[in-house]
Amino acid sequence: MSSDSRNEAQAPPGSLPLKAGAPAQSAAPTFSPLYQQIKGLITQSLEAGEWKPGDMIQSEIELAGRYKVSQGTVRKAIDELAAENLLVRRQGKGTFVATHTEPRTQFRFLRLTPNEGEPRYPESTVLECKRVRAPAEIARALELKPGDPVITIKRVLAFSGLPCVLDELWLPGQAFRGLTAERLTESKAPLYSMFENEFGTKMIRADEKVRAVAAEPGVAELLRVEAGSPLLLVERLTYTYGDKPVEVRKGLYATRDYYYRNELI
Repeated sequence: MSSDSRNEAQAPPGSLPLKAGAPAQSAAPTFSPLYQQIKGLITQSLEAGEWKPGDMIQSEIELAGRYKVSQGTVRKAIDELAAENLLVRRQGKGTFVATHTEPRTQFRFLRLTPNEGEPRYPESTVLECKRVRAPAEIARALELKPGDPVITIKRVLAFSGLPCVLDELWLPGQAFRGLTAERLTESKAPLYSMFENEFGTKMIRADEKVRAVAAEPGVAELLRVEAGSPLLLVERLTYTYGDKPVEVRKGLYATRDYYYRNELI
């Protein structure tokens, strides 16, 4: 039996065989299920921009032919990508790349829900937007070098004229070159939709930490609460494709008429 045949024979069911000429490993190789490998290939195409946000991707049959696997394997990969909000299935139409412009995704990263009524997107007032050198903590979170350029944004979010959130964001300067306060103010789109459409950076997922803090005088004035009032501090690290961190965000939330809602699945 040839070495290539032996490699293929040793691959467990549902896994792609080792490529011919692959270097031998001292430890036993780790195999992932075939649908996970197809999921990774589709994700690579999304990251490379083969399909833009809002585009319809190839059908399951076409993708099965492209990757030389069964349609069921492709379907399982797409199911996971849809569950992760990277793709959207539309009955009778096909599968599309998820976009932050869709109403169903606009509130995915905005967890503030009114005590009464339906959620709605807030009005944004930009207080500052400037290019600075990354502090060590921010550089470490964004996987940059200390002193690398970053964009810092400070803004207030309000519902019906009542301020509820004071946001402070840090973004990699290279990826968001040309972002200014004027550009933010002129844009009528949600922030992540703007990042997606104008800078080609799609926010995929985020890790958050939440704790209670007391409102300092300057913050209290901006949020129109008494100094020392309880606020929620929400610290977020947001990732794009390839688990690359692209945003550090610290938000202070006044929850007199709202609560912070999360869904555990």
